[in-house]
Amino acid sequence: MDSLRELMATEETLDPPDWVDVQALSHRIIDDAIGYLKDVRERPVWREMPAEVRAFFSAPLPREPAPIADVYGDVARNVMAYPMGNIHPRFWSWYMGSSNFTGALGDFLAAIQGSNLGGGNHAAGLMDSQVVDWCKEMVGFPASASGTLVSGGSMANIIGLTVARNAKAGVDVRERGVGAIPKPLRFYASDQVHSCHRKAMEALGLGNRAVRRIATDAGLRIDADALKAAIAEDHAAGFKPACVIGTAGTVNTGAIDDLQALAALAAEEDLWFHVDGCIGALIAIAPENRSLVAGIEQAHSIALDPHKWLHAPFEAGCALVRDASAHRSAFAVTPEYLESTPRGLASGQWLHDYGLQTSRGFRALKIWMALKEHGIEKFGRLIDQNIAQARHLTGLIEAEPTLELMAPTTINIVCFRHRLEGASEDRLKAFNTEIMLRLQEQGIAALSDTTVHGRHCLRVAITNHRTRRDDLDLLVRQALRIGKEIEAAAPPG
Repeated sequence: MDSLRELMATEETLDPPDWVDVQALSHRIIDDAIGYLKDVRERPVWREMPAEVRAFFSAPLPREPAPIADVYGDVARNVMAYPMGNIHPRFWSWYMGSSNFTGALGDFLAAIQGSNLGGGNHAAGLMDSQVVDWCKEMVGFPASASGTLVSGGSMANIIGLTVARNAKAGVDVRERGVGAIPKPLRFYASDQVHSCHRKAMEALGLGNRAVRRIATDAGLRIDADALKAAIAEDHAAGFKPACVIGTAGTVNTGAIDDLQALAALAAEEDLWFHVDGCIGALIAIAPENRSLVAGIEQAHSIALDPHKWLHAPFEAGCALVRDASAHRSAFAVTPEYLESTPRGLASGQWLHDYGLQTSRGFRALKIWMALKEHGIEKFGRLIDQNIAQARHLTGLIEAEPTLELMAPTTINIVCFRHRLEGASEDRLKAFNTEIMLRLQEQGIAALSDTTVHGRHCLRVAITNHRTRRDDLDLLVRQALRIGKEIEAAAPPG
């Protein structure tokens, strides 16, 4: 009995010894978080970390406890003060959403509830399925279709392409492996396709050469005639054309393939039609621009990203598959410890049957709460707003002789560069890269850069519900100012 009392006295937990102190600190953290977002416009978009802050991240493994208030102090000083910057209204690098406070609360509550979304009979699983159903409705998929929430677009594409591989392989790939596929499979995409598709082909055991990259037209959309010719060539060479990947918004310029034409070609050639819609699939909910993605509803599978134009906090992707049976058969495994029961906790749907993760977090709540608060129509208007802002920026560039538009503006990505009289392409790249870096270092705006038709350019991706047109006016003014400063400081000749 004494040993039992001694054991009970020494048992530990991670719960705080004083909930009152934790409650007070939690209120302070919420107050700080609201201030952090409320005043985001007043801070630099990005700033370099001083050496002493970098050194903080080299601290050794903590062996002893520290007061939670001190721990939070470290986070406030060294983490919150040096973000990537994507919640800022003038962050236009790469292609990211800008989050929202309600979604952040959803992430917090999901972590507090702590549910594992592998499966089971509980509310989080039902909400996960509900959000997937809402995503299906947004892009025009039937209610009978399947889907799963994943980490982001790369994983969503892998899910869709895995189902495509298995459906078109002609053998049981799960049992026999890719070496048993009778004819090498061919997948087709434009030469603007995202790099995650290469990773997908490698992970699926097919190799990078399984993706045939098709030339694009002047608008950087896949060339339909070149695609047809490639399919015919591959048939003749003993390959099996399996899948065409349509892109609803390329990462370089936002170009959207003719999805209706691709759907028709896929049906004619008996190909799986996958749409990488991580950038533009949700244009389907935008009242002024939804026609740009007409045909997406005919896809066999779609990848999309709620953490982009639904502005969910990272991370939140979604894979949708029209044939629910094909989707489940690509991933389902039922060992004895994951068998369903007629009642109780294990009687719910096993969500891990639709993807690679057995355990995963409660991603749905942050999406669900923001959609309930604002309604889908507002998110659609925000997409239209970003596209209109991109057209505004395009107009500013076209009106300024010192600037040059480098690609057609299809949706919300604008590619341009600062001219430099008589400069070579290498010199122009160095000059414009310096403008980009100074904009970042001075905390003015975060752009990225890319190459279009073999020429370097700056890239503005406006996926941001906080951006205003005057932010874009400021960008142009500051880019011109910095360009003049660089030119003035350049040595003669």
